[in-house]
Amino acid sequence: MIMDEAARAKWWQSLPAGIRDQVDGYVLQDSFLQAVKVVVDVGFVTHNIGVGAAQLIVGDRYLHYGDRIARTPESPLDVASLAHRAAGCPGRIVAVEAVWDGDTVHDWFVVLLAITTDPAQQHELATVYRSTAEHHLGADAAGVGAQPVEAAAAERAGRALAERLVVPFHFASPCTPDDSAPRWRP
Repeated sequence: MIMDEAARAKWWQSLPAGIRDQVDGYVLQDSFLQAVKVVVDVGFVTHNIGVGAAQLIVGDRYLHYGDRIARTPESPLDVASLAHRAAGCPGRIVAVEAVWDGDTVHDWFVVLLAITTDPAQQHELATVYRSTAEHHLGADAAGVGAQPVEAAAAERAGRALAERLVVPFHFASPCTPDDSAPRWRP
């Protein structure tokens, strides 16, 4: 069931203070999925509140708190920070790779990985969400054309790191989100 804003506000006010405090606690920690789970857990059986309505209710709480939410810090995308993170990877780095991933909170995003000598070993260097990409690219974000901004930022940072480390850079699907695109092979 999808509820309009007035119905969501009325339902929210009908909740016991303890439940509202728990949801708001998750919101203030930027734990969207945990907040949605609580709303579904307490609202599904008695009020037919599913995931869609729960996301809207939690979204209302995000709007309510605005800048008071302790947002998850963005991954640094500058070459010095990425190189420092890469230096902490066990084994010799043989490639830098960008791969698509996604979830219900962030939609599509790109993960930058260091691939080491053991093909099964990959080490996450950065997660490039849309907001991270826009922050990193600044005014250049508008000039990426048809390429998703997340991909443009990840490609720019990944290529720069690969050049610094003198290893190949691989991004199988830089223009279209695809979490099953072919992975790097030596």
